[in-house]
Amino acid sequence: MASRCVNSADASSADALAHLDPALTRRAFARASRGYDAVAVLQQQVRDELLSRLALARVAPVTVLDVGAGTAHSSVALKKRYPKARVIALDSALSMLSQARRRFTLLRRFDRVCADGARLPLPEGSVDLLFCNLMLQWASPDPVLREFRRVLREDGVLALTSCGPDTLRELRAAWAETDNLPHVLPFIDMHDLGDALVRAGFAAPVLDVERYTLNYAGVREALVDLRANGSCNPLPQRRHALTGKARFAAMRARYEAAREAQRIPLSCEIVFAHARVGAHARRAGGDTRVPLEQVVRQLPGRRR
Repeated sequence: MASRCVNSADASSADALAHLDPALTRRAFARASRGYDAVAVLQQQVRDELLSRLALARVAPVTVLDVGAGTAHSSVALKKRYPKARVIALDSALSMLSQARRRFTLLRRFDRVCADGARLPLPEGSVDLLFCNLMLQWASPDPVLREFRRVLREDGVLALTSCGPDTLRELRAAWAETDNLPHVLPFIDMHDLGDALVRAGFAAPVLDVERYTLNYAGVREALVDLRANGSCNPLPQRRHALTGKARFAAMRARYEAAREAQRIPLSCEIVFAHARVGAHARRAGGDTRVPLEQVVRQLPGRRR
């Protein structure tokens, strides 16, 4: 997500995401690392849901890679679920991995690797399960998914989440009425993510969407929370100077129009995706048949 993040008319989603500034994102998460756990409420809820869905995957991994591991909550949970597996917590922000070190115990051992998701320092076909929670929206999807495919073994499993286009829709609308600069990332649509997975070589990806709503006392509180969990605006077309007081006040006034029951809503659309490497799906006459255990339940309802 992004605290100042695009009016879709400015650029297509694919074009905009292809030119994100990874260094800016890395610095933002490094700054947020110490207080991250206290504010990453949505990330925790989505992580727990993605972990629960692994019960359908029927995988007994030898090596598990947690990409965008942050402070390694997911890595610890994965080690608990697969105690015999080697778990690797990978993140581009070294400060996040420093915080993750506090979770390391003799019973919950995991490796820590500082690297970019689009350039994984792992051999081809070396991973059985790749877990990626709310990291993909910070990168160009195609090169990252190609890397995921490269390091996964045949019949390896990918479990990931990413933000959908309705994420931060109230903030997006408020800024769109204020100026014509990009303030909110053009988060990838579920169908486009599915296409990207197929392009990367994954078999019969299964995707669905869940909606969450965070509520705040005011607009400023929502923006402070976003910044505290590492959100930034890595788009090249972003404003490179400070936002003026008058412009920020205008945006804030427009956002106030979305207030519900004395609270400011912050909507989040989360895309869940599962896919396998290799011929796990069987084709018959042009149709793709997906094994029942791969089907992920669909929950279109809204969470608060």
